[in-house]
Amino acid sequence: RERRPHAGSPDAILPQRLARMSAEFGKRFTRFVDGSPTPFHCVSQTVKRLEACGFTRIREDASWAKGESPVQRGGRYFYTRNGSTIVAFTVGGKFEAGNAFKVVGAHTDSPALKVKPNSKRTAHGYLQVGAECYGGGLWHTWFDRDLGVAGRAIVRAEEGKYEQRLVHIRRPILRVPTLCIHLQSAEERGALTINKETHLLPIMGLIEKSLNRDDEGLDGRHTPELLQELATEIGCDAKAIVDLELTLCDTQPPTVGGKNDEFVFSPRLDNQMHCFTSIEALSEYAESGALEADADVSVVVLFDHEECGSQSAVGAGSPIMSDAVERISFCFDADPEALKVSISKSLLLSADGAHAVHPNYASKHETEHAPKMGAGTVIKTNDNQRYATNAVTGFVVRELARRHDIPIQEFVVRNDCPCGTTIGPIIAANTGIRTVDIGCPQLSMHSIRETCAVDDLFTNYKLLKAFYEEGIEVDRSLKGLDE
Repeated sequence: RERRPHAGSPDAILPQRLARMSAEFGKRFTRFVDGSPTPFHCVSQTVKRLEACGFTRIREDASWAKGESPVQRGGRYFYTRNGSTIVAFTVGGKFEAGNAFKVVGAHTDSPALKVKPNSKRTAHGYLQVGAECYGGGLWHTWFDRDLGVAGRAIVRAEEGKYEQRLVHIRRPILRVPTLCIHLQSAEERGALTINKETHLLPIMGLIEKSLNRDDEGLDGRHTPELLQELATEIGCDAKAIVDLELTLCDTQPPTVGGKNDEFVFSPRLDNQMHCFTSIEALSEYAESGALEADADVSVVVLFDHEECGSQSAVGAGSPIMSDAVERISFCFDADPEALKVSISKSLLLSADGAHAVHPNYASKHETEHAPKMGAGTVIKTNDNQRYATNAVTGFVVRELARRHDIPIQEFVVRNDCPCGTTIGPIIAANTGIRTVDIGCPQLSMHSIRETCAVDDLFTNYKLLKAFYEEGIEVDRSLKGLDE
C-alpha cells in the first residue's frame, strides 16, 4: 500500500513550498496585467522591474561603439523603441564575440478596440467613440463589458515642447451594448453576425446642451467629454492634448479563481503571460550570481504588433532582433564573421499562448496532442512552418525540462484545422537563429477575458530560467549532422 508523506515530512514540505511560490507568482502576475492595459504600460512596468534589478537603460539612437562602449561584460541593459517594444539583455562575464545569444521572444500587444483618429460620434442622443478593431479578436466578448480607455497622449508642455504621457482611465466610461433579443429575428439570433464597423461603436454618455461651455482650442477630432476625462486623469488642461493613441480596456481586474485558486481569469493573457515570465526569468538569472561565469548573452525581446502580422518598425518582422545581436556583438569585436558564428550558435524560444483542450470542444484537438491546463508548458510543432520547432530545438527544451523536472506537453494542430502562427518563424527567417515555439496553455484565446493555470505560469518561468542557465550547454551536448 502506498505511504503518503505526513504534512511535516521533507517529502511533503517541498511540494507545499512550491505550491506557495506558484500561488504568489500568480498573484504577482495579476498585478502586472492589471497595470498593463496597453503595450506602452506593459513596457513601462517591465522597465521598472528591470531597473529594480540593476539593469541600465541605454539609448538605441546613440552609438554603442564609439569611445567607451556602454555595453560591458557582466552588465545588464535594456532599451525601448516606441515605448511599446523592449530589448533587455545581460552580457556574460566571459563573453567573446562569436559566442551564443540565448533569446526569449514574446509580444506586448493583444486584440482590442482602438480609438480612431477622428473618434467624435453622435447618434440618436448618444455620445459615441469611433473604434477600430485591432487584431483578430473574439468581438462578441466585448459586448456589455464595462470599458475604460488607456494608452498615450501627446501633451503640449510649453511653447514648442511636447511630452508623451501614459494614461489609464479605470472608470467604466464606455460600453458596447448588445441588441436585445426582442428586436432580433430568429435568423439574427441564430447567426450572431457582427458588423465590426457599426455594431462595435461604444456609447460614452448622453448628449448634453453645451451652453456656456468653452470648447474652443480643443482637438476637434474627439468629443470634448473624452478629452476632459483624459485631461483629468493626466493632470493637464484638455486644450494641451494634441494627439492620442488609445485602446479600450476591460475595467474588471484580473483575478485568481477556481475551486482551488488554480486559474487566472484575465484580459491579455495572450501574450502578457510570457512578457511576465520571460522578464522574471531574466531578472532572476541576472540576480543569481551566474553572470560572472557566463560566456554568452541572455536576451528578452518583447515586440509590438504581433496580432496584426509583425510587419512594422516595432514588430518581429523589423530589424530589431538582428540589430540587437549585431550591435551587442560589435561592442566587443566588429568582425562580421564573428557575428555569423554567433548567429549559428544562438537559440530563440518564441513564447506565446498555446491552445489548451476545451472540455466542451475536445474534438478540435488532435487526440495525442491535446494540452491540458496545469500540465506544463507546450512545445508547438507544425511541419508547414507555422511554428519554427524542429527536432533539435525541441530536444533542447525537452532535455532542459527533464533535467529540472519541469512538466512539458506537445501540440500539433489537426490536419483539418487551420493553424495560427507566432513571431518564431518570422525571426527565424529574418535572422537565421534556430527557434522553438513554446507557450502556456490557455482557454478563450483572443477573448476579452481569457483563462490560464497558475502552475503553468510558474513552471514556464522555471523553464525559461533554466534556458538561461544551461540551454546552450544542452545544445552543445548534441552532436550535429553538420559536424
